[in-house]
This record gives sequence, C-alpha cells and structure tokens, in this order.
Amino acid sequence: MATEKSQADTLAAQEGGAQSSLGRKPARLALLLILAIVFFVAVSGLSRVYHAQQEALGNRWFTRGIADLKGQRFERAVSEFRTALLYSRDNYAYQLDLAEALIGLKRTNEAEAYLVNLWDREPENGLVNLELARIAAQKHDTEQSLRYYHNAIYAIWPSDQEAERQNVRLELIEYLFSINDKTQAQSELIALAANLGDDPSQHARAGDLFLRAQDYDHALAEYHLSLKVDRQEPAVLAAAGRAAFELGRYELAHRYLQDAVTADPSDAQSAARLKTTALVLQMDPFRRPISVAERHQLVIQAFAVAGQRLLDCSTHDGAASLRDLSEKWSTMKGQVNEWGLQRNPDLVETSMDLVFSIERQTSATCGAPTGEDLALLLIAKMHEGN
Repeated sequence: MATEKSQADTLAAQEGGAQSSLGRKPARLALLLILAIVFFVAVSGLSRVYHAQQEALGNRWFTRGIADLKGQRFERAVSEFRTALLYSRDNYAYQLDLAEALIGLKRTNEAEAYLVNLWDREPENGLVNLELARIAAQKHDTEQSLRYYHNAIYAIWPSDQEAERQNVRLELIEYLFSINDKTQAQSELIALAANLGDDPSQHARAGDLFLRAQDYDHALAEYHLSLKVDRQEPAVLAAAGRAAFELGRYELAHRYLQDAVTADPSDAQSAARLKTTALVLQMDPFRRPISVAERHQLVIQAFAVAGQRLLDCSTHDGAASLRDLSEKWSTMKGQVNEWGLQRNPDLVETSMDLVFSIERQTSATCGAPTGEDLALLLIAKMHEGN
C-alpha cells in the first residue's frame, strides 16, 4: 500500500510539473512575439529615419542644382544633380534635370543617354520628347526629330498643356523653316491656327509665319482676325497689305497699306508697296469700269514705258535676246496712238500682249523692274491666261 501511494505521489508531481511547464511556454512565446514586434518597429523606424535623411539630402542637393541650372551654372548643376542621385538613384526628376544641365554644357551624348532611359520609362513625357527632338535636330536626323516633336505636341505636360503644346508646335515650325520644308510648315501652321483663341497677337504671329511659308491666303485670314480686335496696329496693317499685294488683290492691299503708312509714316517698305499698288490700279487698261478713251490712253502710256525699258536694256548683257521684241515694238510704234486704236480695236490687246512680253523678258534679262515697269509686270501676271 505504501508503494502504491508513493507511485501515485510521483505521478501527481510529474503531472504538476508538466502543467507548470506548459503554462510557462505561452508566456515565453508571447514575450518573444512582443520582442519581435518591438524589434521590427524599431528597425522600421530606423529605416524610415534613414530613408528620410537620404531623401532630405537628395532634395537639398537637387534644390541647389535647380538654382544653378536656372542661373546657367551648368557645371555646378551637373555635380549637384549627380550628388542628389547618390541618395536616390532612380529619381526621375533628378535624372531629367541632370540631362538638362548636360545639354547646357553641350554634352549631348551623355544627356541623350539619360533621356532615352527616361523615355523608356515614360514615353508620354512632354519635356523628354522635346529635348530628344532638339538633339535629333542637332544631329540632322529629321525623321527622328519630327517623331519626337509630334510626340511632345501630344504628350503630357505638368502645367498649362495647351500653351506647352502650342509652344512646341511653334518650335517645330521654326525647325521646318530651318530645313526649308515650307510644305510641312504650312501643315503645322494650319493645325496651329485651328487652336488659337481670340488674342490678336497670336493671330498676328500666325499670319507672320504663314507669310514666311508663302501661304498668303492663310496669312491674310490671320491678319484679318487680328485686326478685328486691334484695327490700328501698324505692323499688322503693313503685313496684311503685303499679303494682299502678293495675292494680287490690289484694291484690298491699297486700303491696308494706306492705313499702315498713316499709322506709321516711317514705314518705307509699306510706302513703296503702296506706290506700286496705286500704279497697278491706275495703269491697268483692262480694269472696269473704264471708258474707251481712257483705255486707249493707258495702252499708249504702257507702250511707251515698255519701249523705254527696251532702250534701257539695250546695253545690258543678253540684250541680243531682246532684238525680236525691239523689232516688233518699232513696227507697231506708228500704230499705237489714239487714231490707230480707234480704227483697230483689236490693237489694244495686241499692243498690251507685246508690252507684257517686253516686261517679262526684260525682267529676266535686265533684272527686277521698278516703278511703272514693275506695275506693268504685275498687271501682266494678273491677266495671265485671259
């Protein structure tokens, strides 16, 4: 009996020890878990502090770089942006501004390497596309340049997107002028004009660009829109007069040029163009309404002017090519008078055909005409094919 009791006591003691051990294990696990959490929080906190310090240092160097970039201190800006990148190697803004600083130093190959990498990450970035377009233009790679310019026009811009796109298109137009691609420049100008607001200066600028592209119809339309708001701007009046002049719309040109000279009497070019325009309107024998007698007087005047032009060109190199015209003029000279024109109405057109031929040929042989000869040449162009 004593043995059995002893065994029972031993078993009870063992069970009590096991229960005590089992009770201590959850406490240890809980303590370890708490310690792990505390350690994780501490490490996370330290990591955040470290990254915050890194970010602050990067931003500090980046801010310095921006100031030097704006001040065109490119060498210092490059060094500062590179230091900023040590703290944030993949920072998009840091790399983009580093590329800008490298461009400022004419280190375009290095800049291009950064920009191509940035383009791969964000092909819709407007500034990246614009800088790549400029670099391609410097390398005379027209196809790539046009591609990037068009990307930039339709890309994403951080601020006023419409203004940025308009500026890029204007830069593209200037580039097209620089490579003498007036046809493509006209297409871009038409797209530009379609998105202009009511600002008269914008329409005037578009008109100037159309004028450079020798698209006088669109130029005149843009000047007209500008003058609807600001009717007395001398430069726009002069440009509108020139566009109308180039189109052969001499009555309209005369009005614009007269207003331009009135607004700015020192505008010698407009004054000279106005004088020529007035001569064209006065000397054209085919204009309407006009009496028969007045038409005859204009034909006689034009015939005499052409004869003098032949005489002035007689000593010029290549005058031999004018011999046939001189003989025809001499043959007709006795007929081109009031009595001869009355007797033979067809002589009006015959005489003027000879006058126009003389002015065209002498222009090619003796150089650009002036005064009445220039007016007759312009009248000839007006009536070509009639």
